[in-house]
Amino acid sequence: MRIFLVGYMGSGKTRTGKLLARAMHYEFMDIDELFEQRYRISIQDFFRKYDEQLFRKLEHQLLSETILRDQVVYSMGGGTPCFYDNMDMLNRFGLTVYIRMPALALFRRLQESKKKRPLLFKMASDDLLEHIQSQLSARELFYSKAALIINGINLDINELVLKIQEHAANG
Repeated sequence: MRIFLVGYMGSGKTRTGKLLARAMHYEFMDIDELFEQRYRISIQDFFRKYDEQLFRKLEHQLLSETILRDQVVYSMGGGTPCFYDNMDMLNRFGLTVYIRMPALALFRRLQESKKKRPLLFKMASDDLLEHIQSQLSARELFYSKAALIINGINLDINELVLKIQEHAANG
C-alpha cells in the first residue's frame, strides 16, 4: 500500500509522515526532498531562479516516476495535489490522507517555522494570514478529494494508523 499525505504547508505532513512510516514499518519519502536531491537545488533557490510553472512541471514528472513504490508513506508538497492531475493520480495509486488545519493554526505554525517556504519568503507578516486563508480556500477543492480527512491539531499517530487499517480493510 502507498499512503499520500496532503495538506497545506505547515500542516505537519513531513513530521506525521515520518512517525506514520515508522509505526507501519514503511519507507518515508518527502516529495520536496526528492526534488532537491534530484535537481541539486533548494526549492527556495529554485523559485528565486525559475518560476512556479517549471517547478510544478518537474514536480509532476518526479511524482510520476516515484509513485509506484510500495509500502511508502509520501509527504506531498502543499501545492502538489493542485496541479496537473496529481490528486487524481494519488487517489488512483494509493490512499490519500488530508491533514486538515484551520488557517489561523497554519499561520501560527508558519510564523514560528524555521523552514523557509518558497511561496512565502517575500511576504510581509501582515499579509500572511490573508494569503493562507485565500490559498487554503482555493486548494480545499483538491485536498478534499482525499480518501481520509483528519484533523491536524493534536494528531495521534496510533489513531491515524487504526483509521488507515480500517480504511484498507473496508476496501
